[in-house]
Amino acid sequence: MKNPIRIAMWSGPRNISTAMMRSFGGRSDCAVSDEPFYGAFLKTTGQRQPMADEVIASMDCDWQSVAEAMRGPVPDNKALWYQKHMPHHMVADISIADFPDHRHAFLIRDPDRVVASYAAKRVEVTADDLGYARQLDYVEEASQMTGKAPIILNSADILRYPEAHLQALCSALEIPWDAGMLKWEAGARESDGIWASHWYGRVIETTGFGKAESAIPELGAREQAIADQCRDAYEKLSEMRIRL
Repeated sequence: MKNPIRIAMWSGPRNISTAMMRSFGGRSDCAVSDEPFYGAFLKTTGQRQPMADEVIASMDCDWQSVAEAMRGPVPDNKALWYQKHMPHHMVADISIADFPDHRHAFLIRDPDRVVASYAAKRVEVTADDLGYARQLDYVEEASQMTGKAPIILNSADILRYPEAHLQALCSALEIPWDAGMLKWEAGARESDGIWASHWYGRVIETTGFGKAESAIPELGAREQAIADQCRDAYEKLSEMRIRL
């Protein structure tokens, strides 16, 4: 296909990023890829995250090879290729600068909610694991590459008004709107990472975006300190987000 569009969505963890991947997967014209650098990240850092050995065994863990694949032929000859990426995974020489022809967008979420989501999974994190600082750096780099304002969406806004914000996202990405982005079939996908069995339990059961978020759960002192370390970068990102 001539001139396919590659979309790189840069998100921190626990940011409704998998629901957004489901949303783009609901389009008939779009292929999706799930955190293609995760295996390389785990192999390079040695982090003992859930299912780390299985993830590494299931993926291409060579940074250059993965980057070339993301710039290469689009799966199934689709017009669009939605790539779900996480900035904190990018710990080698590969960075957002290696994807100058992608259309970049960013998904953010209040750090208190992100940390609370990790706490509910009984997984400990650090501020670096949440990627806010690198996400802010990537926003600045994307703006420099394109000469345009960054495309940033807050997950809370999407959950309140999904159709309006998804339409705004499509407009910013200069792709057609597709109502298939609002609803999808429940269940796992072949495109899901092997880690889906640990992390995607609720998403696998969904058929659309959930309800607006309720009150933020109270955090313990350690968890609150981690969220507070991310607050400044989050607020800067939020100031630049799409507002309707």
